[in-house]
Amino acid sequence: MRGRYPGAAMSDPLQPRPEHKFTFGLWTVGNRGADPFGPPVRPAVPPVRLVQLLAEVGAYGVNLHDNDLVPIDAGAAQRDAIVREFRQACADHGISVPMATTNLFSDPAFRDGAFTAHDPQVRAYALQKTMRAMDLGVELGASVYVFWGGREGCETDAGKDPLDALRWYRECLDFLCGYAKDQGYALRFALEAKPNEPRGDIYLPTTGAVLGFIATLAHPEMVGVNPEVAHEHMAGLNMTHAVAQAWDAGKLFHIDLNDQIPGRYDQDFRFGAANPRAAFFLVRFLEQVGYAGSRHFDAHAYRSEDEAGVRDFARGCMRTYLALKDKAHRFARDPEIQGILAGLRAGDPYEVGSGYARARGRALLQRTFDRGALAARGLGYERLDQLTTELLLGVR
Repeated sequence: MRGRYPGAAMSDPLQPRPEHKFTFGLWTVGNRGADPFGPPVRPAVPPVRLVQLLAEVGAYGVNLHDNDLVPIDAGAAQRDAIVREFRQACADHGISVPMATTNLFSDPAFRDGAFTAHDPQVRAYALQKTMRAMDLGVELGASVYVFWGGREGCETDAGKDPLDALRWYRECLDFLCGYAKDQGYALRFALEAKPNEPRGDIYLPTTGAVLGFIATLAHPEMVGVNPEVAHEHMAGLNMTHAVAQAWDAGKLFHIDLNDQIPGRYDQDFRFGAANPRAAFFLVRFLEQVGYAGSRHFDAHAYRSEDEAGVRDFARGCMRTYLALKDKAHRFARDPEIQGILAGLRAGDPYEVGSGYARARGRALLQRTFDRGALAARGLGYERLDQLTTELLLGVR
């Protein structure tokens, strides 16, 4: 039967469980398959039905933009009724809401940006909309609040000074941090980078750029990053390296898992669908360091799919992660792989990490190095990479 996996029971090692913290956005499983060349191919599904779908496929939680749930023009009474029904559906199906965000990119008011728009009234409206969305997120139990600046950019540098844009961006985030503190919200903000699309160029295009920007904020301790696989791959970058830098800085507050072929439009493929090797190294890193946050799948089913295909997509994201997690454990236990890794660090130890002291500096200046021997040493990366490939292909 479509939408089912053989042996998908609790005994199935690829069956998701709550402790895996797999989450999806309403906009992911609710994606209707529209693209710039064609209209939607799937009917709209009410949010409460999407909650039920996620519970049925074994997800832990659901995330949302404000307008994924509440129409932008809804009145207060309508808003409260929608939220009440949604919260009850989450409770009925055991689904959490770990993260929330604001749609600051769809409405025509944001065509020149939200926090970086020239018009101060647009920036003020974006702040108001975000404050109300933060209220909604906290009401539903969210502890992480993501900012994706989809319209925060330009098509021509003649139209906007990037220093002005960054100043406005900073002012808005500082204001919202102040609002969260004033309201007593225990929210952590996570900024999400993307190089381009829908704007020609988006400000803060990479995770590294975001990390640098955070240091300039009034409350940098409240703000981290939400790296996304597709967005890093669009720029031809290594997602695992971006995540490692964020983790090293103590700023990996959330993560978006999907897949992407470099050089293409933002494809948001099922996790592992395009580059399973890259997905493996990312999963290995997350599991190795003990990342405890949500594994959020910011992806959507192919346009070719119906509702059963959407279920296959959601299950596939989670099953691929768990399969790669198992491969990561096998990698860590493989004696030949671990032997090569251990051999890379063998030899006369000299730990720069011990720090500078005058005596150590003088001793190092007097030390003799055999450059020829250093240059002649083979590292075994070919063998190591092939063993990794064989492990992933299931022949090891």
